[in-house]
Amino acid sequence: MAQAASNPAYTVSFQGQNNLSGDVRDLFLKLYAGEVLTAFEEKKVIMDKVRTRTISKGKSASFPMTGRATAEYLTPGNEITGGNIRAGERIVTIDDLLISSQFIANIDEAINHYDVRSIYSKEAGIALANEADKNVARMLVKAALSTNATAAAGLVQDYKAFGEEDFTNNVTIGSASGDITDPAKIAKAIFDARKEMEVKNVPTDGAVVVLAPDQYYALMDVTDGNKLVYMNRDFGGNGSVADATVASIAGMPIIMSNHANVSNLYVNFTTGDADEGKTSDNAPLANTAGSGRTTHYDLPTATVDSRDMVAEAAKFKGFVFTPDAVATVKLLDLGMESEYQINRQGTLMVAKYAMGHNVLRPASCVALSQA
Repeated sequence: MAQAASNPAYTVSFQGQNNLSGDVRDLFLKLYAGEVLTAFEEKKVIMDKVRTRTISKGKSASFPMTGRATAEYLTPGNEITGGNIRAGERIVTIDDLLISSQFIANIDEAINHYDVRSIYSKEAGIALANEADKNVARMLVKAALSTNATAAAGLVQDYKAFGEEDFTNNVTIGSASGDITDPAKIAKAIFDARKEMEVKNVPTDGAVVVLAPDQYYALMDVTDGNKLVYMNRDFGGNGSVADATVASIAGMPIIMSNHANVSNLYVNFTTGDADEGKTSDNAPLANTAGSGRTTHYDLPTATVDSRDMVAEAAKFKGFVFTPDAVATVKLLDLGMESEYQINRQGTLMVAKYAMGHNVLRPASCVALSQA
């Protein structure tokens, strides 16, 4: 009598295996990485509006600065000898590696529940995108505060004076502090900011407007339709109150970001003096030098150009800027790593990037400030 086959081997369909070969978790990492990248791209709204370069190695990169050519009338008989064009540079230093990590125990069970994986991957992408946008916004603050060479020297990392550099002044929203939520006065301030750039010969190609939520939604004040001329299609306006979108004003797209609210960019951001019972005007950011980020993102607590920079920055409610306002250098673009740890019976997932930011051309950023 024949004996029954003992414990036959079953063929396992590994959901994470690519084409039935190789690492049984290979596709899981690709899915995770793809979702992190998607969340990162969707969440960042400011970083992709500035100059960006990618380098393969090194700790910094140089962005060239070029002066203006001159013109002159030729005197008959004189030889044409040529003229000088000034050259300079702005240096952008790479920060240490920024990461967002999660440890997932019982990885197969967690990954098979796609809603769990999606939550982890989305949060990792959002965390990195928020930090990238915050760092660019901090540079926009410094660019706007740099209304002359003296201020720029005290605010911009590795600043070198450039003889032909232009500077722009910031504009106020109306004439009273309460005007910061008046839609007509916000719109006029945006026009004033563009005019300031044009007067100072700043190219406005690619200019955008980023507003804090209070100012963005104030532009759709339905209580007074007479103030919404910029959205009236009879006047060439665009946007939709129904969709809560303001497409553009003065030919510049309008975007909203919490990072345009300066108080969200710094820890314990205050405008009082130490002698008023406050420990400092501007406490350092959460990640201080030695923890992956240099202090050039911080605002100085001491006066610069005889001005209280913290007090000025506290009044900013938005920015009109072009890509030339801030420079970003990427050493390691967004990437993913995964490692299963037997001793911990789980998998460590790490999303990471290495980049740096600095002010490129201060004149290319004008702040919309409370009066």
